[in-house]
This record gives sequence, structure tokens and C-alpha cells, in this order.
Amino acid sequence: MSFEGKSALITGANKNLGKETALAFAKGGSNLALHYHSAKEKDALTKFASDIESEYKVKTVVISGDLTNEKDTKNLFDTAISALGKVDIAVNNVGMVLRKPLAETSLTEYDKMFDTNTKASFLFLREAANKVADEGSVIMLTTSLLAAYTDGYSIYQAAKAGVHMMCKTLSKESPRKISFNCVSPGPMDTPFLYGQETKERVEFFKTQSAYGRLTEISDIVPIITFLAKDGHWITGQNLFANNGFTAPF
Repeated sequence: MSFEGKSALITGANKNLGKETALAFAKGGSNLALHYHSAKEKDALTKFASDIESEYKVKTVVISGDLTNEKDTKNLFDTAISALGKVDIAVNNVGMVLRKPLAETSLTEYDKMFDTNTKASFLFLREAANKVADEGSVIMLTTSLLAAYTDGYSIYQAAKAGVHMMCKTLSKESPRKISFNCVSPGPMDTPFLYGQETKERVEFFKTQSAYGRLTEISDIVPIITFLAKDGHWITGQNLFANNGFTAPF
């Protein structure tokens, strides 16, 4: 899959899905704007960017920012465009999860969940709608829990549902030739899951797949790259990728 001449902006590019997505676009020839949040992530991401440049002969720029902050999000897009000339593909991986009963959730926890998952996505989508190049693609990561009837995830589900609806509605509102889609992985074999779940629940999640395993990063990256290229005619959709964990009606 060739992305020669394209430029991709990827948030949360320092680890897990964001990092592997960046690598896939680099292999396809895309220039990259790689975002990180915490200062402690800078050195590792800078080295990763340098390695990508050397191996795949693409341009990279590393950009820090708190994407719950309007100024930082504007700077993210502006810096990427300044360094690479344009942004054709914008992928937002930023998010956090909390498994806790609603009745026990503090207002501070609620605010943090909606700031990180929903407010950051609003700011990202608003910038993308105005600054992604014509014929571009915007891809937001949500969760297969949006189709689940389960305990413990009410705030996370609500926050990610907001991301889905903003992305869906924006795809209808925008007069520009940009596709806007979400991808909703199932429980993924990353620290993102293990910090919230018991061993027993993780084992149960595995039984919901015909393969008897969790969703892996390698299952999701090809879906993201597909939406950015051959699947560009798809817009306003949320693709659930979980091998049988949940399915929306």
C-alpha cells in the first residue's frame, strides 16, 4: 500500500497502536508528524522518528502537546503543516479508560475522562476539518464497548460515544472531500486493558473470539491504513473490529 507523497499526523505515536500505525504509514512512504504528550516520552519518540527517516527515507517531525488544550491542538496541526507541507491523514489515538461503577465515580474522574476522550477529540476534529488536505482522511479510535451491555464502563462508554457522534455528524456537515471515520477495536493485548481488568475477565474476553485471543495491534493497523487509502469512499462510519466480542445493531 503506497502512501508516497502523503503526510500523516498521528497522535499518541510513542507506543502501542499509535507507534505501529506510524510505522505502517512510513513503510508505505508517508511523511509523518508524530505527537507525544509527556516530556518523558520525547527522547524515545525522537529516536523512533530518526530510525524511520533513515530506514524509509521519509520526513518526520516530533510534536508535543496536551490535546485537551486548544492552543496545543492548533499548534499540533500548524507545526505538522509547516514541517511537512500538508496533512493528508490525521489519526487520533489519544484516550484513557476507567472501569468503575458510576455511583462510585468522582467528579474529578468524570472530568478527566471527558477531557481526555471527548474534549481532546472535539479539538482534534475541529482542526482536522479545517486543516487536513482535500481528499484526506480523519480516523478516530473509539471502542467496541460502545456495543456492549456491561458493568463498570459507563463513563468510558459515554465519553467515547461522544467521539463517535461528533465524527459521524462532522462527516455530514463538512463540505470538503475528506472522509471521517472511527475504528473501534475489541479488548486489545496492551497495557491499556490490563490496568483495568482482572485476569479472569481477560480470559473471558478471549473466549468471545473464534481465535481464542484478544485483539492485537496487528489486527487494527491494516484497517486504519485501508480507511486512509482504498477505503476512502467510506465516511461517517464506525468500524467494529473485535472478532465477535460485540456487534452494533
